[in-house]
Amino acid sequence: MTSKLRKSNYCKSQSLISANKIKPETWHLHEISVLKTLRARGYDVQRIKKITYLKHQICISYWNKKGGVCSGFFSYRIFEYWQSAVQQLVQNCNSLYEMHYLNQLIEFELTHYPYPIEMQALINQTIEAYTSQLVELGSNKRNSHLVA
Repeated sequence: MTSKLRKSNYCKSQSLISANKIKPETWHLHEISVLKTLRARGYDVQRIKKITYLKHQICISYWNKKGGVCSGFFSYRIFEYWQSAVQQLVQNCNSLYEMHYLNQLIEFELTHYPYPIEMQALINQTIEAYTSQLVELGSNKRNSHLVA
């Protein structure tokens, strides 16, 4: 029984999507938000024909210079909504154990997927701030038991 518990608590390396922590295909991103992000990344949004939301990425169909239709795939990780979702996951951690598990997933993410530098910095700041809060809360709880 002990080995089953260890295996179930083991955090295997996986993305936030694979771990079912984030489900971007259910977000219903507004087209305006998608276009704004793509424009900021230097894409000619005037050529976009269709936007399709998939589980792991967004498929953009666009007109090429010869008038044909091509497709490009974009990670949800480039959108502000992703950053907000990750920060919300961090803020919802109720224990250092949960934070540790989530931090492992986020470290895997940051190592295996390209993130905008600013987004990566903000996510790391959120992790540091909430980890400090959890440590402080744990310390306060231990100290309050000693006083009582």
